[in-house]
Amino acid sequence: MSILDTLNRLSSAEEFFETLGVPFEPGIVRVSRLHILRRMGQYIKGEDFTGMDDDAVRDACKSCLETAYQDFVDSSPIEQRVFKVHQEAIKPKEEEAPAKPFVPLSSIGVIGK
Repeated sequence: MSILDTLNRLSSAEEFFETLGVPFEPGIVRVSRLHILRRMGQYIKGEDFTGMDDDAVRDACKSCLETAYQDFVDSSPIEQRVFKVHQEAIKPKEEEAPAKPFVPLSSIGVIGK
């Protein structure tokens, strides 16, 4: 089984660290596990595994996990803004269009009576 197949079967962040042999601080992983794995996925998307043997793919994945983990050792999940909810929290709010004037039908009188 290839390393990518193995990684696809893992279910916890700790399993990724153990499988790839990346040392980690449990407290950091406890707080940022989803963020670290999401960032690792972003880094892996940038990799081209074409023509690489399984050991080279493993090394590339290990490097992606190490880099992702380090991102969250140096700063917080909110600072890293991996997820959409955090990204949208800092977007400048769009200016709202001015409200259209409202005239209720009850205020319209009949002319000529």
